[in-house]
Amino acid sequence: MIWNIIDHRKRVYRWKLVNAVIEAVEHDNSCADADQAPDYDVMEVIDYDQKEGVSVSEAIKWANQKNCPVTLYLYDNGSGTTDMGHFNARNERF
Repeated sequence: MIWNIIDHRKRVYRWKLVNAVIEAVEHDNSCADADQAPDYDVMEVIDYDQKEGVSVSEAIKWANQKNCPVTLYLYDNGSGTTDMGHFNARNERF
């Protein structure tokens, strides 16, 4: 289930093809001024998952079907996933 969305797209009006990353929302607890999410069952926590080349609608549906609360990160198609910089962008939030 989506609890937060972080939109890293530079082309914000592109919705047909994007890259999507999800992480457990509790990962955001260390960020300044973040709402504090409770720790979730370790058997259901999603540390990291991604989809490339999906629509925004598909990304939202996919993230909402997860059993634990997640943050959905949206990136332009061709950027942001494991090979394309998501972890570098995460370092900027700490």
